[in-house]
Amino acid sequence: MSLPYEYTDARLHERRERVFLLLAGIFLGSLAMLNILGIARFIDMSFTIFGVTIPFIVAVGVLPYPITFLCTDFISELYGRQRAAFVVWIGLLLNVWVVFILWLGGILPPDPQLDPATGLPSPENYDWAFYRIRQLTFGAVAASMLAYLAAQFCDVFVFHFWKRLTKGKHLWLRNNGSTVVSQLVDTVAVILITHFYAHALPIDEQQALWPQLFVFIASGYIFKLVAAMLDTVPFYIGVHYLSRYLQIDPYREHRGWDGADEPSD
Repeated sequence: MSLPYEYTDARLHERRERVFLLLAGIFLGSLAMLNILGIARFIDMSFTIFGVTIPFIVAVGVLPYPITFLCTDFISELYGRQRAAFVVWIGLLLNVWVVFILWLGGILPPDPQLDPATGLPSPENYDWAFYRIRQLTFGAVAASMLAYLAAQFCDVFVFHFWKRLTKGKHLWLRNNGSTVVSQLVDTVAVILITHFYAHALPIDEQQALWPQLFVFIASGYIFKLVAAMLDTVPFYIGVHYLSRYLQIDPYREHRGWDGADEPSD
């Protein structure tokens, strides 16, 4: 790969770290947003084909989620597996921080009068919105954190598995392959844990449970799958230009992946 730019080590390091900070910032910001919004609202995008209504319902927190996988794929490709895994761990700590602030905000005075049945203050109370968000976030955060860890580490592992297997070729395969598998893990985990542990899904008790859970799982996964397919072209373009801009050759480690061609110091 031809890398036309020449910079001093200090300027090149600064440029690389700024791009890393941007990718990590988008990742962490999106993660915080989806955890706070989470299951605060479900969007009904059901549609009809040949007279048959296809249910398609996704939580509002799912909307920014695909961008988190795109960011970790960029970081994995340009900066390596260790830095991608590091960002994943920071994301976990961010989850804990969000929960801590919501917990702290709820115990500080004044103490509103909470309804024993709902655990919320009166809807006329100014604090109602905070306590409702707090309640939903607490209800789903365990599911989010467990599913997040499983999915993100799965994404990083599968990405680098395909990268080693193809010796750095077929970027589309590792981008889509890693995201498709990891998002399936995430979607199944977060729906099942949110329902069976947190009891935070809007389930109709008058209808069968598993068909409703399947709708949530299938809707969320299809949404993420379509997003993953659509980000292939931006990912290719981004890697192409960022590798030149940062003077990083993503394929360098695969030229001598078996050690035979590794340059010596």
